[in-house]
Amino acid sequence: MQYRLIHRLIRRLIPAVRWLAPLCVALCALAAPPAHAADAPEERVQVADAFIELHTGPGRGYPVFHVAAREEWVAITLRRTDWFKVRSAGGKEGWVQREQMERTLTEAGASKTFRDVAVDDYLRRRVELGAAWGAFKSEPMLKAWTAWRFSDSLNVEATVGQVQGVFSGTTLWHVNLNAEPWSDQRISPFFGVGLGKFKNVPNTSLVGAVTTNANLANAVLGVRYYLTERFVLRADYAIYTALLNDAKSTEYRAFSAGLSFFF
Repeated sequence: MQYRLIHRLIRRLIPAVRWLAPLCVALCALAAPPAHAADAPEERVQVADAFIELHTGPGRGYPVFHVAAREEWVAITLRRTDWFKVRSAGGKEGWVQREQMERTLTEAGASKTFRDVAVDDYLRRRVELGAAWGAFKSEPMLKAWTAWRFSDSLNVEATVGQVQGVFSGTTLWHVNLNAEPWSDQRISPFFGVGLGKFKNVPNTSLVGAVTTNANLANAVLGVRYYLTERFVLRADYAIYTALLNDAKSTEYRAFSAGLSFFF
């Protein structure tokens, strides 16, 4: 029964996808960061200080296992926030802090500079936490979510929400599987489906007020925009179906916009 509900929700989202997808593609093309070729040569820098320390991992808590001396060349192979994975001339690979890397020289002999937290960190994100405000059937809604990105285009997201209406209060939670086809772009549309629970508690002043507990299915269509550093703007439109019993269900539509933090 729940799977049929999800299928019906997806079919209802198709008209929205048809007009939103071309717009998102156009925006992605305009806002996308410059692509890096997969076979681009590694950048080499020369140690200008007395030495730089190579750690076993990207953090001060990891031990130093090797040092590269002055005038030695190292190749930069990866960046993770303010730590850089380098390979020495002797083949040793380790992580060097940004402060030390800024005391190196380029092949042209100039001091090496580095950007702050790069868009690349956003593209490699794995965990995300966020909150949003919106409307659930024209009533104010507040929700929070956490997501785990297990592949370039797929993530699992858990959401909890609270709706405070005039005549009742609603709490809900659901777990979604989301697909993000253009996850390598700064502006990225996504869509997903999920299941959860729905609870509606009427005001005690209402005659014959009965609390409703129901299973919940949803389908969502949204867009994300990488804002700056570790922050992302997000807006989404969702269709919720509360399964009251085998013969009856209630449908709700919701829109929300918010901010998330990734790491």
